[in-house]
Amino acid sequence: METINEKLETLLRYLGVEDGYMTFVQRVALIFIIVVLAYVSEKICRKCLVPVIRKVTAKTQSVWDDYLLGDEVLGNVCHLVFPVVVSALAPHAFYGAGGLSDFIGDICWIYITIVTVKLICGIFSALYRISSEHEKFRNHSLKAFYQMLKLVTICIGVIVVISTLINKNPLAILTGLGAGTAILMLVFQDTIKGLVAGIQLTVNDMLRPGDWIAMPKYGADGSVIEVTLTTVKVRNWDNTITTVPPFALVNDSFQNWRGMFESGGRRVKRSINIDMNTVTFCTEEQMAGFRQQPWMAGFEPIGDKEVNLYIFRHYLEHYLGNHAKVNKEQTMMVRQLQPTAEGLPLELYFFSADTAWINYERLQAEVFDHILAVLPQFGLRVFQSPAGRDLSRIN
Repeated sequence: METINEKLETLLRYLGVEDGYMTFVQRVALIFIIVVLAYVSEKICRKCLVPVIRKVTAKTQSVWDDYLLGDEVLGNVCHLVFPVVVSALAPHAFYGAGGLSDFIGDICWIYITIVTVKLICGIFSALYRISSEHEKFRNHSLKAFYQMLKLVTICIGVIVVISTLINKNPLAILTGLGAGTAILMLVFQDTIKGLVAGIQLTVNDMLRPGDWIAMPKYGADGSVIEVTLTTVKVRNWDNTITTVPPFALVNDSFQNWRGMFESGGRRVKRSINIDMNTVTFCTEEQMAGFRQQPWMAGFEPIGDKEVNLYIFRHYLEHYLGNHAKVNKEQTMMVRQLQPTAEGLPLELYFFSADTAWINYERLQAEVFDHILAVLPQFGLRVFQSPAGRDLSRIN
C-alpha cells in the first residue's frame, strides 16, 4: 500500500502539486481511480461476460442453465462487482485514516450482503422454475419450501447487516436471539405452521397444484392454483378465489377429486322413481315382442311370468354395458331402493369414461333422457306428483 501511495505522490509532485495539498489530492485521486476501476469492471462484466454466457446457454439443449443463468441471477452477479472492487481497493485510498477506512469497508460489506441475499433468492427462484417444469416434481407444491429457504436467507442477511452496523460477531447476535425465540415464534407462528403443514401436504402427497378440492367450511370448491407458505389459493367454479391456510388442510378434512381423475372414471349415482301401479306381469304378446330384441341376449327367466320392471332392469344393464361413454372396467349396476310415497326408486350406479365435468353431465342427461323415452315401451310410468293441470282435468 505504501508503494502505491509513494508512486502516486511522486507523480503528483511531478505534476506540480504542493506539499500542503498533497494528502488531500492524493486521496481524491485514489478515490477517483478506484471508482473508475469499479465502474469499468462492472461494465465489462455486464456488456462482455453476460452476453457470452447467454449465447452459450442458448446453444445448449438443456433448460436448467437458461433459468439458473438468467437475467435475475446474472444481474445480481454484476451488481456485486462494484462493491467488491471498492472494498478491495479502498484501503489504498484511506491509508492512515482508520475510522474512515472502516466506515467505507462496512458500507461496502453491507451492500455486498444485500446483493448476495438477492442473488441467493434469485437462484432459489430459478431452482423453483426448474423443478416446477420437471416431470418428477411438476405435481408437487414446492413453492412453500423455496419460500422458506428465501426467508431463512433473508434472516441471515439481516443478522449479518446488524452485526456489521453494531460491530458485533453474528454468532453473538444469534445467541442473543435465543432469549427472543418465544417472541419470534409468536410473531411468525402462521409462517411456521404453514411451513410444517406444507411439508406434510407435500410428503404425504395430499395436495398438488391443479387438484380439484372441496372444503365447504372455507367456501372452497374448485381447482388449486397456488400453494404458498401461508396460503393455498383455490379458484372456485364461479371464478372467485378462496384462500385457505395450509394448516387448515392438515387439521380439517377436505375432499380431493384427484383420485377420481386418475381412476379414469367419474361416478354416476342417480335414481328415477317408478310408479308402482305400473309394475305388472308381462303378457305373452309383450314377451314375444321382447324376445325378438337383441338386448334380450343373456336374459335369465325367473318364473313362468316375467315382471316388466325386471325386464326393464335387464335392458338398462345391456344399454349401459354397450354405451361407448360408460367405463366398463368399473362397477356398473341397476338396483332398486326402498319404496317411498313418491314411488319405487330405480338407481343407476356406473362410471363415465370421461372425467371432464361437461362431458360427464352430458352423459348423465343422455342416459336419463333415454330412460324417460323408453319407459312406456315396458308399460312403466314415472311417478310424478299431480300438478294444477292434472287437477283441472279431474274437475
